[in-house]
Amino acid sequence: MFSGIIEEFATVVAIRKDRENIDFTLTCTLVNELKIDQSIAHNGVCLTVVAIEGPNYTVTAMKETLDRSNLGLLQVGDKVNVERSMLMNGRLDGHIVQGHVDQTARCVAKEDADGSTYFTFEYREDREMARKGYFTVDKGSVTVNGVSLTVCNPTANTFQVAIIPYTLEHTNFCDINVGTVVNIEFDILGKYIARLSQL
Repeated sequence: MFSGIIEEFATVVAIRKDRENIDFTLTCTLVNELKIDQSIAHNGVCLTVVAIEGPNYTVTAMKETLDRSNLGLLQVGDKVNVERSMLMNGRLDGHIVQGHVDQTARCVAKEDADGSTYFTFEYREDREMARKGYFTVDKGSVTVNGVSLTVCNPTANTFQVAIIPYTLEHTNFCDINVGTVVNIEFDILGKYIARLSQL
């Protein structure tokens, strides 16, 4: 369980394919605080630490994860948003994030908002998935690359988010441009409500 409040970004230092899996080795300032078997969200994807060596740690992504997320597009040198699992006695500063990415979206617009930046994302429209709660609502929550954000101006398959300068500087939103593929996780509360309405 996560809150969508990014602690920092890690840098990919090595990528190794192992059959249908990919091992990603990353470095960040949190490495000395990590341990084997720990769950960490990477661009919003919950992955398990499988190795720690010096300033680096390694996580493994399986085929299902690679198919649903942007992790398969990562290259050495890329920045990845990371967040350790939420402490039960901590504040929920973002919203409830499972670390189970639903699908990817593509940035289709990036606009200056006189200090902040508006990003518009487009995702594949699927009416059946929308019936199950896979959609966005105005002023609702959405997770983009692991960042808890508030939705603006949603349509059937697009939404906007407003990014303040601090978030732009301290997450990999600094590298998102038109055409960039991101991970999105729709709000779990919406999924539960959609499911209950079908009973």
